[in-house]
Amino acid sequence: MKIAASFALVAILMMQPACAQREQRPESGLSTRTWTPDNGNGTFTNPLFYDEFSDPDIIRVGEWFYLTGTTMHAMPGLPVLRSKDLVNWEFLSYAADKLDFGPAYRLEDGRNIYGQGIWAPSLRYRNGVFYIFTNVNGRATQIYSAINPRGPWAHWEMKRSLHDLSVLFDDDGKAYAVWGHQDMHIAQLTDDLLDIVPDTEKVLFSKSDGMGEGAHFYKIGGRYFILSANYAGGFRMPAARANFVYGPYEVNQAISKDEGFGMVGGYRLKNKQYPFEVTPPNPAARDTTAMHQGGIVLTEMGEWWGFSMMDYNSVGRLLSLAPVTWQDGWPYFGLPGNLTRNPRTWVKPRVAEPQQIKTPFSRSDEFAEPTLKPIWQWNHVPVDDKWSLTERPGFLRLRSLPATSFWEARNTLTQRAIGPVSSPTVMLEAGGLLDDDVAGLALLNLPYATLGVERKNSKLSIALFDQARNQTTRVPLHGTRVWLRAECDFLNERARFSYSLDGANFKPIGDEFTMIFQLVTFQGVRYGLFNYNTGQHTGGAADFGSIDIYQPLPHGLMRAIPYAQPVQLKPASGRAATLPLNFTVQDMGLGRVALQSDVNYLTVGADGSATLQRVRPGLPQTFQWMETPTGELLLLSLQTNFYLRVHPQSGALVADSPGPLPDGSDGVRFIWSPR
Repeated sequence: MKIAASFALVAILMMQPACAQREQRPESGLSTRTWTPDNGNGTFTNPLFYDEFSDPDIIRVGEWFYLTGTTMHAMPGLPVLRSKDLVNWEFLSYAADKLDFGPAYRLEDGRNIYGQGIWAPSLRYRNGVFYIFTNVNGRATQIYSAINPRGPWAHWEMKRSLHDLSVLFDDDGKAYAVWGHQDMHIAQLTDDLLDIVPDTEKVLFSKSDGMGEGAHFYKIGGRYFILSANYAGGFRMPAARANFVYGPYEVNQAISKDEGFGMVGGYRLKNKQYPFEVTPPNPAARDTTAMHQGGIVLTEMGEWWGFSMMDYNSVGRLLSLAPVTWQDGWPYFGLPGNLTRNPRTWVKPRVAEPQQIKTPFSRSDEFAEPTLKPIWQWNHVPVDDKWSLTERPGFLRLRSLPATSFWEARNTLTQRAIGPVSSPTVMLEAGGLLDDDVAGLALLNLPYATLGVERKNSKLSIALFDQARNQTTRVPLHGTRVWLRAECDFLNERARFSYSLDGANFKPIGDEFTMIFQLVTFQGVRYGLFNYNTGQHTGGAADFGSIDIYQPLPHGLMRAIPYAQPVQLKPASGRAATLPLNFTVQDMGLGRVALQSDVNYLTVGADGSATLQRVRPGLPQTFQWMETPTGELLLLSLQTNFYLRVHPQSGALVADSPGPLPDGSDGVRFIWSPR
């Protein structure tokens, strides 16, 4: 498939239900509702954040969990978050204020570090000090340390680069690092952590052992464990264990496998320039979005939990949480009997005290504070004297610098796009633009799209540039104030653009834009505010008065569970069921239900067969109510820890599915309606 002037859309198989309950856009003021995984009933729904958080690493220190992850070229980098329940997180600091190793980091001389910079951090704690070890392309491994995770963070560089490293501080005070791809290396670190001890490096695995990369190194119960990510043969998480730090190590090929919550792998970019070639969605592929890189952590209450990222299409790589089941000495993601698979909705980790629902970032902004909110990151190192929050109070002012296109534009201020559906609206004062300036709102990706205001020959126009089609749509602008909007549906990977002259009435502009997952920036779509000059000179000022991030679906369930209501279930695809699917939904607590038909309850036997029985509801009658990311109903039997489905051949109800297939052919998805 080529994206060019003759652009065509290939629809993703699954669509969100038309009856999804949507938060209304506020009539005045900025939107404040944002995605939370906490369902408010003792359960959570993955992802933990519906915006990119890739290469995660989590540790526990006392009663707190701490988290960091990859930030690539975006600055500041290495966000540090904390939580008491692994579900509700708060932002503490960025460990890396700037990363500046030359012109490419500053978007100078036609060079850039898209898809490079900071990646695969290892977060550790020892003797009152927090450490983050991280990779930077073309540099040795970087180390950040702090006594207080709120900062300040000290920074220094090791003497060599250790690809995708993970550090272990052992019980005897020695420090070890595991790193590499497929074969993986191990070595003892020097006391100052700046190098490896001579003659201690060893190769741990052959390339055929299947250990991949992205190591997470632990010592648990006196044994050494390495968790990793492997892509060959399908996304999965292998693990290795040994009685001694240098092995020999035994390899388990998959402690997590095939878990993508039924998401269809979306559009994938094949090349880096126009005309762009794109692979369309493939519902038949079963592991395109599957969990891979991550690790495990032990709570104060003695529960083990796993964390890992998923390639969630154009919104980016998202972080998910999984219950861990130990079996035969291996930490499997998933529930007993259904190992390597992860329920999208499950009971939250137990804690000593209930935690309030909280989210780490506030996304909408009126630029009224003296500093930028933590949600914001610059695209590469900013030019500090070319932007201001004080020159015009209540506005973000961006002064343009020369650039041939948005891709090269310096001082682009970005924040991660958020799913499953969101819409940024920007208010822009364009009166300060000079000739050849272009300023506005961007969907930073490859291909990208920008909706802004251009000034040419002393005249202003609204301009939408669609890089996929290499096409610009212009409308004359006779005033100087304009509102720019993008409506982004990350379930279908489509965006539409509009503008307004009064902030209330919006007019569409241009064609629908397809958002694509790509590995050039190694990030999902980002919302960006920009101002650059296409001439060879510094231009004028763009004043941004606000950005509003509206999210119509900020909850783990698009539709509330219909407790005490009569409903009808219908298979989303495949043949009809042999049993009638008319039930009254009974609340069993913790987001769980029993399904009553007259005086009978839907009952699952030990073999997974489902029948109607006249019994008092208990475990065999209880289902965890959850949804696929696109909103279809899933019913997880607590009797088997498998999902209820309509058997595609016999039509019988049976709870034997380990999880939904992307193409929906397994009969596990249901659509419910009031009866």
